[in-house]
Amino acid sequence: MATTLVRPRTLTEPAPTAHKAPALRHLGPNWYASVMGTAIVATAGAALPYQLPGQRVACQLVWALSAVALAVLLTARAGHWLHHRDQVRAHLLDPAVAPFYGCLSMALLAVGGGTLIVGKDLIGTGAAVAVDAVLFTAGTVIGLVAAVAVPYLMVVRHKVEPKQASPVWLLPLVAPMVSAALGPLLIPHLAPGQPREAMLLACYAMFGISLLATLLMLPLILGRLIVAGPLPLALTPTLFLVLGPLGQSTTAVNQLADMAPQAIGAPYADALGAFAVVYGVPVMGFALLWLALAVCLLVRAARQGMGFAMTWWALTFPVGTCVTGAAGLARHTGLTALAWLAAALFLALLTAWLLAATHTLHGLLTGRLLPTGSLGGAPRGWTGVQAR
Repeated sequence: MATTLVRPRTLTEPAPTAHKAPALRHLGPNWYASVMGTAIVATAGAALPYQLPGQRVACQLVWALSAVALAVLLTARAGHWLHHRDQVRAHLLDPAVAPFYGCLSMALLAVGGGTLIVGKDLIGTGAAVAVDAVLFTAGTVIGLVAAVAVPYLMVVRHKVEPKQASPVWLLPLVAPMVSAALGPLLIPHLAPGQPREAMLLACYAMFGISLLATLLMLPLILGRLIVAGPLPLALTPTLFLVLGPLGQSTTAVNQLADMAPQAIGAPYADALGAFAVVYGVPVMGFALLWLALAVCLLVRAARQGMGFAMTWWALTFPVGTCVTGAAGLARHTGLTALAWLAAALFLALLTAWLLAATHTLHGLLTGRLLPTGSLGGAPRGWTGVQAR
């Protein structure tokens, strides 16, 4: 018979904290995806070539919702770190969870960018610039740290097998691309000369960091699908995460091309404008190919009984980046087809956001998403919080 030895607790040993704030114990970094997915609805709606009456106001309200959600979630996650340090460590050492720390960076960046795009209508341009500067700086630093720290943990601490390859692995790698896409918003508010040029080139550097890292990771993900078959049902929506670096990189080159004339002289400004189209069109084509594949696998999973999971939020932010990418290409090419593509993708984004938000709110109200009765283990399926 095996015997388990348990070290007795002395009087000076601190009491376990698992009983404190039990609802926060399983509040993982994946929850930041809900903030990202909400903020992108506002920015994508504002970027559309076609604007309906009241659309700008609706975007402002959605941005305000994302800002409130970010504040609440940052506070709740601070409580998680304070009361459940053992769970924090377990998350960092879990290869299925650690990549979600990239979502913190993207949530800060998404809300910050939305502040300068639509939030300025409510709080004023000066305040919007200040808020975005703080959130952009914090999000960029966290994103760059995550882009190094998470792969480092996967190499030296995580035990990973090829069949475990997942689109989730892209999350810390795409964070610098979000900085590259939203950094140009601050360029007009910097002093002319060196500050503007430094910001422009720094964004292109982060564009390269994320793009090349993504190109190294994508073959592993596609190879896993071909060799090992479809992902588990609850993880099927994560296939849409591949759209993130594709749509965001297209958005980035178009945003940077818009600001290049204010930051760098000829002939580079004109060259960067041409690069936005030469790069963006082929990448958008591949994004549409992957979108079709992901939709087919999602339909298959739904037919097999896929229930709601927090992974449904993967259907929002990545699709939203394709909306802003298509809108940027429409702006630079003048093609009506690209404008209609942006509008169609936005309708898909809005539908996905309504579904994910409704089910998430219902799960919170019923207590199913953050259970308090089981304090010992990780949530079921971790990313698939509601397994069926």
